[in-house]
Amino acid sequence: MPRREYWFGLPALPTSARSARDTVRDRLRDWELPGETCCDAVLLASELTTNAVLHTGSGHVLCGLTLTGDERRLRIELHDECSTPVRQPEHHAGPGEESGRGLLLVRQLADSWGCARSTWAEGKVVWAELTAHP
Repeated sequence: MPRREYWFGLPALPTSARSARDTVRDRLRDWELPGETCCDAVLLASELTTNAVLHTGSGHVLCGLTLTGDERRLRIELHDECSTPVRQPEHHAGPGEESGRGLLLVRQLADSWGCARSTWAEGKVVWAELTAHP
């Protein structure tokens, strides 16, 4: 089976995280991925989108989902218009803080993740990969 890909663009607005969650959930259900994989992927897409919207100054983001041909790996990509690399936060959010946990969640949920120069946008891509089937 060939690999599957799905791409969608969103304006860099606070409401785009919800749109990313809904789009990823719908696509992965169509691809009949297990519920746990879908839940983790939806959260990863939401966190990557939120991070781009809040911290890059981008006007638009491009999201990509790629499922390998053997359906074992799912890659989630978020391309933005900012070339500044993403780094782990220098401090951990305290119990009373409302933000600052996104990349910690990405690191905990993803099998691997990283940041590179985007070949699709003027900035960078932040990606995360999951095992699609246990």
